[in-house]
Amino acid sequence: MSENTLSLREILTNNIRQSGIFVAFIAIVAFFSFLHPNFLTPGNITNIILQYSYILILAIGMVIVIIGGHIDLSVGSLVALTGAVSAVMVVKNGYPWWVGVLAAIAVGLLAGVWQGFWVAYVGIPAFIVTLAGMLVFRGLTFRVLENISLSPFGGTYYQIANGFQNGLLGGYGYDVFTLVIFAIAVAGYAVNAWRNRRAALRYHQDVEAMPLFILKILAVAGVVMWFAWQLATSRGLPNVLVLLAILVLIYGLVTQRTVFGRNVYAIGGNLHAAQLSGVKVKKVNFLIFVNMGFLAAIAGIVFSSRMNGAQPGAGNMFELDAIAACFIGGAAVTGGVGRVQGAMIGGLIMAVMSNGMQLMGYDQSVQQIVKGLVLLVAVAFDVYNKRRAGT
Repeated sequence: MSENTLSLREILTNNIRQSGIFVAFIAIVAFFSFLHPNFLTPGNITNIILQYSYILILAIGMVIVIIGGHIDLSVGSLVALTGAVSAVMVVKNGYPWWVGVLAAIAVGLLAGVWQGFWVAYVGIPAFIVTLAGMLVFRGLTFRVLENISLSPFGGTYYQIANGFQNGLLGGYGYDVFTLVIFAIAVAGYAVNAWRNRRAALRYHQDVEAMPLFILKILAVAGVVMWFAWQLATSRGLPNVLVLLAILVLIYGLVTQRTVFGRNVYAIGGNLHAAQLSGVKVKKVNFLIFVNMGFLAAIAGIVFSSRMNGAQPGAGNMFELDAIAACFIGGAAVTGGVGRVQGAMIGGLIMAVMSNGMQLMGYDQSVQQIVKGLVLLVAVAFDVYNKRRAGT
């Protein structure tokens, strides 16, 4: 089986959008770790995961919305509404934690059905529908909470975003279970990468040279296991990281390996061509917003658990953070381009910048300015690449 191998330079230039994201992420991490000695400590790394997990969950759904050529401005308000419904059920009425979770998911799905109907079947642009949704859901949040905060959840509900899996396999000064889980993940990544390489060779596609392939696997394994060690020597494996990993894995497969995922890319890339090729555009657009409602509910559960309560003003600006994560992560403004993994890197870039600036004592105004400039540069970079490619 002959190999059409690519050099490191060719790999970077052929996929400049994704490679640029990783380079930027590494540079930002290195920058803050140089400026502040506590940035890469186990405790701070754990805090980054806990504090920004709900934005990453929203980014998973938002990148699918953006790939389909839409936008969703309502997710922050929907996070507040679903968290409020959970709080009313669990805190105010004393129902078990799982009743609050199911109620929040039901509200999120209903909101997704509502918005999907107006976008897909009535034909109102998603910008207008979700702008209306942002106002409606925020108003409903105030009504549900009666303009007051509800807390605390406590118990199992609190552990959703604040609990850890540790001590299951023992360990002295570190959690063996965390290391085992990450080692299994690295092994799975290596096997999948090898299978993808073999498949590419079978169809005579270009692949990286074997030394570069091995170096990539070793580099990923080293970074992942270092990250695992930081968690293992802190508090163990966060519950919310397990949830996030499951969602990333599922939605990575959905977007890349299913008919629905291919249809979303087709609609965002060329709507007219998708219609001519038999794609059920209305159904796909409807499901895009139902899915976004579901993930907004999951984010609402995680956020209310993290805060140990529900507040009328919860979720403020979350939609903008999620949108920024997607565009920084390589999603195209015009639709048809983007990946779940890229959105995760974009979200992590936002999280690392916010956390690093907080450690260095910069106030919220400076953080907002920097985030805005980074988003602008990311979109400008995408536009430049398109013009360079002649599209």
